[in-house]
Amino acid sequence: MTILTDRIVLPRAERAPLSSVIYRVFFAGCLVVFVAVVVRLSGDNYVDVTGDAIGMIDAFYYASVTVTTTGYGDISAVTQSGRLATIFLITPARILFLILVVSTTVEVLTEQSRELIAERRWRQKVKDHTVICGFGATGSAAAKDLIARGQNPDQIVIVDSDAEVIKTATRQGFVGIVGDASATDTLEQAGITTASSIVVAPNRDDSAVLITLTARELNASAHIVAAGRERENLHLLKQGGASEVIDATSAVGRMLGMGTYSPSAARVLDDLLAAGEGIELVEIAPEVRDGEAVLPEDATLVGIVRNGARLPQRQVTPSNIEMHDRIVVLRDS
Repeated sequence: MTILTDRIVLPRAERAPLSSVIYRVFFAGCLVVFVAVVVRLSGDNYVDVTGDAIGMIDAFYYASVTVTTTGYGDISAVTQSGRLATIFLITPARILFLILVVSTTVEVLTEQSRELIAERRWRQKVKDHTVICGFGATGSAAAKDLIARGQNPDQIVIVDSDAEVIKTATRQGFVGIVGDASATDTLEQAGITTASSIVVAPNRDDSAVLITLTARELNASAHIVAAGRERENLHLLKQGGASEVIDATSAVGRMLGMGTYSPSAARVLDDLLAAGEGIELVEIAPEVRDGEAVLPEDATLVGIVRNGARLPQRQVTPSNIEMHDRIVVLRDS
């Protein structure tokens, strides 16, 4: 497997490296000008090997070779005042120039090393995370919902082909992968083989189908939730390996229709979908008391899922809950 390390973007504080480098170069240039002015104004305190007077070009030449420690020795201080100027003015300028050059180089190398170490540590610990393919309106909303439900941002990996979108994701604390989510190497960099869940939310249904197929091939056990825009494509997502298929367009349409004839119901439904606010609709395991599966006291039973299938509503009663069921309940957020 080929590791393309430049495609992984880990969240970090925003910096302005270019402006920092430009500032340092400008300051280093000011030091060269400073040394040149000192030499030029010193008059006869400095002479060159030819014995000619020091001109402005000579002064800049001396300044450049001095601050860079090249020091050809063809211009030298010949008086006490010239030597004092070299000691107290030019030598500190030379040291400061070297500090600027060395610090810039060290900072660049340190930043690269820090990124490599951070990436290596992330690769070692990433497991049971969520991969979101596509960070548009749907993908970003899914990420916000996961955060509201208690998932840590560093356990969410965003995959998108737009580098600017990935920058937005990393500013929110997510790990970002720049690349095509339908490509095997891109998903492998996202740790797809150890992911517990995958959200497929690109802007096109054909992309969603291809991403779902690739993700299922790489991870046979992950829970894949895919969003489709056209109803005729939903069965393709299911056949491609999606555990759950969401009809995104119809879901919004039904909400709009409900809001026209039953606005109160629409508000309650919207509240149910908003994690961390009011009441929420969640899937949980039943509590076990005295060896029996029971409904939690703070929950209202809505549905029972047994062996992957939802029981008919007439069978949805607290007394019908079994040990290995998954129950859907209403409870306070």
